[in-house]
Amino acid sequence: MAKNLVIVESPAKAKTIEKFLGKDFHVMSSYGHIRDLKKKDFSIDIEHQFTPIYEIPADKKKVVSELKEAAKNADTVWLASDEDREGEAISWHLYEVLGLKNKDTKRIVFHEITKPAILAAIENPRQIDQNLVDAQQARRVLDRIVGFELSPVLWRKIKPALSAGRVQSVAVRLIVEREREIQNFKSEATYRIVAVFTKEEGGQTYEIKAEYNKRLKTKEEALALLEKLKSSTFTVGDIVTKPVKRSPAPPFTTSTLQQEASRKLGFSVAQTMMVAQRLYESGKITYMRTDSVNLSTLALNSAKSEIKELYGDRYVKTRQFTTKSKGAQEAHEAIRPTYLNQQDIEGTAQEKRLYDLIRKRTIASQMADAELEKTTANIDISNADGKFVATGEVVKFDGFLRVYTEGTDDEEADNESGLLAPMKKGEALVMNETNATERFTQHPPRYTEASLVRKMEELGIGRPSTYAPTISTILNRGYVEKRNVEEEPRTYNILTLKNGKIQDVVKKEKTAIDKGKLVPTDIGMVVNDFLVEYFPSIVDYNFTAEVEKDFDQIAEGKAKWNKSISDFYKEFHPIVEDTLNMRSEHKVGERILGTDPKSGRQVSVKIGRFGPLAQIGTSDEEEKPIFASLQNGHSIETITLEEALKLFELPRHLGEFRGKEMTVGVGRFGPYVKHDGKYVSLPKEMDPLKITAEEAIALIEAKEQKDREKIIKTFPEEPELQVLNGRYGPYISFQKENYKIPKKMNPSELTLDDCRAIIAEAGNDKDKKDKTTGKSTKKQTGTKKTTPKKSGK
Repeated sequence: MAKNLVIVESPAKAKTIEKFLGKDFHVMSSYGHIRDLKKKDFSIDIEHQFTPIYEIPADKKKVVSELKEAAKNADTVWLASDEDREGEAISWHLYEVLGLKNKDTKRIVFHEITKPAILAAIENPRQIDQNLVDAQQARRVLDRIVGFELSPVLWRKIKPALSAGRVQSVAVRLIVEREREIQNFKSEATYRIVAVFTKEEGGQTYEIKAEYNKRLKTKEEALALLEKLKSSTFTVGDIVTKPVKRSPAPPFTTSTLQQEASRKLGFSVAQTMMVAQRLYESGKITYMRTDSVNLSTLALNSAKSEIKELYGDRYVKTRQFTTKSKGAQEAHEAIRPTYLNQQDIEGTAQEKRLYDLIRKRTIASQMADAELEKTTANIDISNADGKFVATGEVVKFDGFLRVYTEGTDDEEADNESGLLAPMKKGEALVMNETNATERFTQHPPRYTEASLVRKMEELGIGRPSTYAPTISTILNRGYVEKRNVEEEPRTYNILTLKNGKIQDVVKKEKTAIDKGKLVPTDIGMVVNDFLVEYFPSIVDYNFTAEVEKDFDQIAEGKAKWNKSISDFYKEFHPIVEDTLNMRSEHKVGERILGTDPKSGRQVSVKIGRFGPLAQIGTSDEEEKPIFASLQNGHSIETITLEEALKLFELPRHLGEFRGKEMTVGVGRFGPYVKHDGKYVSLPKEMDPLKITAEEAIALIEAKEQKDREKIIKTFPEEPELQVLNGRYGPYISFQKENYKIPKKMNPSELTLDDCRAIIAEAGNDKDKKDKTTGKSTKKQTGTKKTTPKKSGK
């Protein structure tokens, strides 16, 4: 055995590091945390200063056993987990669980996986920083308390199986509040007036586009101005030309990388972090969880030589950026390539694209300002107030723009500025055409994953390591959906003045599609409203940011973690008790719409066991209430009485097909057509209240064709056994279990005996667990058939 054992979190990192160390070093992976709070228990001893009760999960016992054996045979154990709080906690857990001794254990950290960085870390070991460990434990314990105490309140008051989290609930609140702003937004129309002027010079005709410097509120005002312009003369007034400098953005932090990868590469926040993790572990970039925009002296010098070599001395401008975000603490350097002269890397397409983005941003941050010349020309109108303004912009020296331009979330950004035609003060211009276009004020934009991260960072909510998990959690819990939102098309007016005549045209806008936006679900809105009413501190932005500051204080050794948790618990726990015991007349989130004209019973909408539903009647009446699930496009907040009553027209009878009745209804899994005991799901764009018999037959036949293509082989002597085509390739289905077919075997040539042998072999392997996942290696994920249920109750 090697004298030195180095323990890192991931196998990929272990593989990279082992290349840099000699034969006296053996590198092993802990596969992340080797112990955690028990999953199903509260696991916090409140009576003894909130001590966490940890356990080693079943899927980590083999890893722990192997690490213990290796540690026992090593002279020195080097704990080399990441340099943030989470990494420090992993090292501490390893120290405790493996029974390591202080004199034989060394903690090393590095923010890039390169040979110089690893050797420098070995030369400069330190002890485990207990303050960082305590800060991580404080976060873990606080989040467990909030989750375990709040969730039962939600189960009892809203719906079983709901859960709440400290940072996640605040993120949902941001999205809900934005959606309400949009719902309450009243769009106002104004007229934007743009004129095109022409001038002749040196036998050449120039076109000048200019905008009127006032927005007019009504069509009457716009018409009145165009009438005046018929007889106006236009003269060039003041022309102002001034130099403008544009500076590059700083190198990437976690949040800015997530934002730019979203804008430029279309990556989700989780995807960005996954790809960045792979780049870091293979030694291509520095550590990817950081608030810092600082670059090391080595990186600054490398950038300087790279820019000189590629673009020349004029393009170099060394800058050291300073971090502005409050509580920046996760690492000591921005995200950058480990070797700036490495333009191309080996890896997946995603890795190459993200690496290229990181490299260009780093290089650009050390380049000279772009120098531009901005010209503004005022065009005076002889007989009207106001003036037309023409602007132009010329790049005199491209500087950093040669490499990189930062993206923007501003969908209205106008990039039309170019070179202006030559003009002199006092010269006359001829108006060729003027358009007064009706424009509507836009509602606030819905959040994307990236803009939500930016907002959370602004408010001081969460830290680099928590942004991606927070977004994944709120999506997985069904509180928020990521989807494309269609904006209803509307008509708008264009008034055009040309050749002394005004043309009045009404046009229709195309349907606008907001892509990849975060939209709250009904359950998300109801849960948010409940928490805002009964647990205002938990979803308070300032409170959540203050908690992060408390964690920072603990990490710096300026506060005791147990006391911080105790102070929080004394206030929080009594509110939980009071809310659990509270009685209310209506179910949380219930909205009464009116009365059913047929029965005279109350019509309401609320959250049911399987999601949002409409209800006729109440539980205290002799006649039982009846229920209908809400459909896509309906919301508890906006559905009308008429829309709710239509839901009770389901199931609808569509007639007969092949002598069997067809019906359309809505079940737990959405709208469906039922025929001959089988269910066919309706596509999202189809309305169950409008679908025709012909459309239903087409869906039934398409499903039958798909089922036929799915079946590769059946066996009359074993009807329950089939060889099928699944989402991930061919597999065997037998007694509701799925079995993987070995690659060397041809699925269409399998005999019944072959299939039985594969099933038997999988049975023998049933207890073999994969050490990284703890899951059985037996099953292949297939597509399970699910039957919709009629009632949303």
